[in-house]
Amino acid sequence: MFLTLIRRELLANLMTFRFSVAMVVTLSLVVANTIVLIADYERRLTSYNTAAQQHHHKVSEAEVYSAVEGKIRVDRPPNTLSIFNAGLDRRLGNSINVRHTLVPTLWDTQSHSADNPFLNLFSSVDLVFIFQVILSLLALLFAHDAIAGEREAGTLRLTMANPVSRPIILLAKYTSAMACLILPLIISLLLALILFSVSGSILLKSDDWLRIGGILLTSIIYLSAFYLIGLLISATTRRTATALMLSMVIWSSLVLIYPSLSVFTVNRLWHTPSQLEAAYQEIEQIWERFEKERMDYLKNDGVEGENTNFNIKSGSSWGTVNLGYSSTLKYFKPEYRHWTNIDEDSEPQVPYVKSYFQFSEPRRIRAAEQTWLVRQKALDQVYVRKANVARNLMRLSPAAMYDTSTEAWAGTDLHSIADFITTVQQYRQTIIDYFYDKKAFSSRQWFASDRGAIDLNDLPRFSYHRADVLTGLKRASGDMACLLLINLVLFMATFLIFVRQEV
Repeated sequence: MFLTLIRRELLANLMTFRFSVAMVVTLSLVVANTIVLIADYERRLTSYNTAAQQHHHKVSEAEVYSAVEGKIRVDRPPNTLSIFNAGLDRRLGNSINVRHTLVPTLWDTQSHSADNPFLNLFSSVDLVFIFQVILSLLALLFAHDAIAGEREAGTLRLTMANPVSRPIILLAKYTSAMACLILPLIISLLLALILFSVSGSILLKSDDWLRIGGILLTSIIYLSAFYLIGLLISATTRRTATALMLSMVIWSSLVLIYPSLSVFTVNRLWHTPSQLEAAYQEIEQIWERFEKERMDYLKNDGVEGENTNFNIKSGSSWGTVNLGYSSTLKYFKPEYRHWTNIDEDSEPQVPYVKSYFQFSEPRRIRAAEQTWLVRQKALDQVYVRKANVARNLMRLSPAAMYDTSTEAWAGTDLHSIADFITTVQQYRQTIIDYFYDKKAFSSRQWFASDRGAIDLNDLPRFSYHRADVLTGLKRASGDMACLLLINLVLFMATFLIFVRQEV
């Protein structure tokens, strides 16, 4: 009897006009958007490769060690799975300067790709967004008349006249409806993967296939939650018109209104000017202490005049400004001199210059690391906490939990961007260790190239790899568990109402 009920429900759902329309709309949107998203990914990949080559060539042009400062720029490659859920992959910067005078944070990222407004208009809608909106609506349309419609038509009473229990009826409706919802989901994913293979620019690794499997599983749990919402409404109402109206109100609230309203509310109510001002002051104090140490050294170094020229006469020199800004928090930019030649009269001053940089640069690194602690704390207070509060508020909506968990599977969430920043920070320390191994700070080649340019063939190269799939699972598991809990609560509520209800 159970299989008979499933077969009947399947035919009833598959033969409806709403299923045909939803299938056509979903597949059309997926195909059209996948083509646009692949083009956008290829554009970003080309931009990344070009930028990486340019940045590598720029470093090779450095003639002195101090010139490497500011020339090393590392780039984050575009995430292949951002086609499924773009997340923060396109919204945050993908390029960072590596300086020994600055420990980078999210504030210091820049973008090396020139955005195409036309492509951005369409590529802002990723595949998960289509599933999130279209298929959740289809789930409610399947569910709103599953019980109320049969009650109105009298077929529910006829079905229950047979030797079949109410739990079996409920389970048959759920199983058949989920089969109908999974069908367009799987076909959409297959079409997207076919387009991937045709493009030739997207190569999926074994890790990526597991992540796609995680996205598929999360999508099924999400659609199940919305079907059960509709089924609960259908069980508690007597008329299909009422069930449909309530379903549309709940769908628009949970999918469209509430997530945007949560972000808007947090942005309006979360004010942090005092925290930023306190961070400014603390950073200024750090660099003022460094400047005092530097000036005290220059006063006692035996060279007339408190500056870094040291009365050296040369053919050419260049420098940078003293104090700059990185996003909304200050950081110090040192002033360096690059001497391409030093005349014989100025040669006796060279040991003083070497001693100066040997003294100043380790202290500059220490001040940069102290500054990073302040900047990181301010970043957490001003932006990260605000983002976390907004996300926690949005978690009252299954749509927001679905988006967050698929971001984690795709590797486009905030944690994944933070992984890139951490890797850059580790690379910065590797560069500093490289300078120490070369004794660069006390070397003539830190500031002068008159005896030959430096050899950077052994300069460490930057390498970044996304977190493994187990890490993605850990990051997605919280929201997936919440969605499963919602499914369980909704099914139990529907079951308790349906088994006690008069037909």
